[in-house]
Amino acid sequence: MASTYFDPPRPRVLAHRGLALEAPENTLLAFANAAAAGALHIETDVHVSRDGVAVVSHDSTLRRVAGRDVDVAKLTMAELRRIDLGEAQGFASLEEALDAFGDLRFNIDVKVEGAVAPTAAALERTRSASRVLLTSFSDARTRRVRALVPDAVTSAGRAGVIRARLSAPSRMQRAMRGAHALQVPERIGPTTLVTRRFVDAVHRAGAEVHVWTVNDPADMTRLLDLGVDGLVTDRADLAVALIAERN
Repeated sequence: MASTYFDPPRPRVLAHRGLALEAPENTLLAFANAAAAGALHIETDVHVSRDGVAVVSHDSTLRRVAGRDVDVAKLTMAELRRIDLGEAQGFASLEEALDAFGDLRFNIDVKVEGAVAPTAAALERTRSASRVLLTSFSDARTRRVRALVPDAVTSAGRAGVIRARLSAPSRMQRAMRGAHALQVPERIGPTTLVTRRFVDAVHRAGAEVHVWTVNDPADMTRLLDLGVDGLVTDRADLAVALIAERN
């Protein structure tokens, strides 16, 4: 089955944890708000519950989002659903999110090794592999989940990004090792990563450049002028409006 993740026209707006202006991040309400704003891609994260379910969560603990000093992995999915995150929202499983938003593409960051198999299972049950991009900070973890979900496209992890940045443009494709996108910050410390030369080299290698996390419209404009293919943003509403105006 061919991937449809890249079918919508560029540039892409990847709603970072949904649109969390009036909703808790990484909840079904945040995803619904992003879709209502016109975003076609959701950027989200998965951990694993105590009973082996892929759960939508950026953090490994409930401390920041719910004020509780307990690990996500220590609670069952049923218990996580009952956590009050605000606005009548609890944690959602990846399967629930994919089922609820069948018209959206999902960019899924697999945060821990234990979430690899549950993520693959959720994608199989919802038949969603063709509309997701899988990634992880760990290139090895990305390879493991890609082996379980061969229909999904992937982005490079930290090591892959470094290889690509240090390689000659003519060797970019080999350095990326099959990744379909590089998802990167504009800068790493004092080093500017996203330049016209870098973007052009990635394009020649047959991949896309998505930059995170871009919330200022002036920065969005500057990066789009460099030719980047996607903006990972907390302000999907602003990015969608800006791109519509540019078009």
